[in-house]
Amino acid sequence: MKAIEMRETGEPSVLQWVERPRPEITGPEEILVKLSAAGVNPVDAKIRRNGPLVPEGLPAIPGCDGAGVVEAVGESASRFKPGDEVWFCHGGLGGPVGNYAEYIVLDQHLAQARPRAIDMIAAAAAPLVLLTAWEALHDRARLVEGQRVLIHGGAGGVGHVAIQLARAAGARVCTTVSSPEKADFAHALGAEYCINYREEDLVESVMEWTEGQGVDIALDTVGPAVFRQTIPAMAQYGDLVTILDPGPELDLKEARLRNLRIGLELMLTPMLRNLPRARNHQGDILRRCGDLIDSGELRIQVSQTFPLEQAAQAHTLIEQGHVTGKLALVMA
Repeated sequence: MKAIEMRETGEPSVLQWVERPRPEITGPEEILVKLSAAGVNPVDAKIRRNGPLVPEGLPAIPGCDGAGVVEAVGESASRFKPGDEVWFCHGGLGGPVGNYAEYIVLDQHLAQARPRAIDMIAAAAAPLVLLTAWEALHDRARLVEGQRVLIHGGAGGVGHVAIQLARAAGARVCTTVSSPEKADFAHALGAEYCINYREEDLVESVMEWTEGQGVDIALDTVGPAVFRQTIPAMAQYGDLVTILDPGPELDLKEARLRNLRIGLELMLTPMLRNLPRARNHQGDILRRCGDLIDSGELRIQVSQTFPLEQAAQAHTLIEQGHVTGKLALVMA
C-alpha cells in the first residue's frame, strides 16, 4: 500500500511517500479498513517535529483519525461487514499504525458507522476534534443548559465544533476570532457574541456580554498566555478547561479566589495508556456526535484537502496557524 512515513523528526520534508506492506488482520475482533481520507491535526505536526508518543517509535505512519470502507473482518467481528463505511480515531502516535495510508487495521469496537449526512472527507476530519471538544465541555466542565460558555479560537478545528456542541446542549456561546470573516463563520455556527482578540480586550468584552458576571465555562484551545488571560473573565465557581499545557509560570491566586475548577483535556490518553473503558466511552461520544450530525445540529467544516502524497504541504499549512475548520488528506 501507499503511505506517508516519517523515519526521523524535523520539518515537513521528513514525511516521505513510500510503499509499505498492507496490514493484515491478526485478531478475531479486528477489521481491515480501506481508508478514503485522513484528518490532519496539530498533534500530527507536533509528533513529526518532536517525536512519537509511544514506544514503537520510528519509522511511523502519522494520522490519528480517518474514515473508510471495511474490506475484511476477523472471525469474531460482528459489528461490521465488508462494504460498511466507518469513522474512528486510532493510531498515529508512533510505529506502523496510522491513517496517512491506504489501509489500517483496528479493533471493531473503536469504529463507528459513518454519519449519513456527511461525506468520507468530513467524517475523517472529525473524530479527534469532536472527542476533544465533547470531553472538555461535558466530561471536564460538566456543561449544563443555560450556562454561558467562552470558546477560544472559534473558527479552528476544535473551536468550531465546540461552539456547536455547546449550543446543542442549550448553552449561550461567546468566542474569540481574528477577523470579521471568522466572526461571520462563528455566528453561523451559533456563537452569540464574537470577540476579535486583535482589536478588543478579552475581559472587558466578556464582562460586557455577561453583565459583569463572567463566563461559567471557558475552553482554551490556544495556550498558556490565553489561559492566564481568561482567569479574570471567569464567573465565580466556574470551569476553565485547556487542551494544552498551561505552562510552568502559572499564578493561580485569582483562580483560587474565584474557586475555579481547572480542567486538563487530552483525548489521546485512552490510546496512550490503553484504557479500554475510556476508549469505549469515546466510541459512544462519536456515536452521539454522529446523531447530532445526522439531525443537522452539527456540521464539520473542511476548509482544504490535499492528496495523500502532499501531506508535507498540509503540515506546512497547519503549522502556520489560523486554519478555518479542518484539513484532510484524500486517498487516490
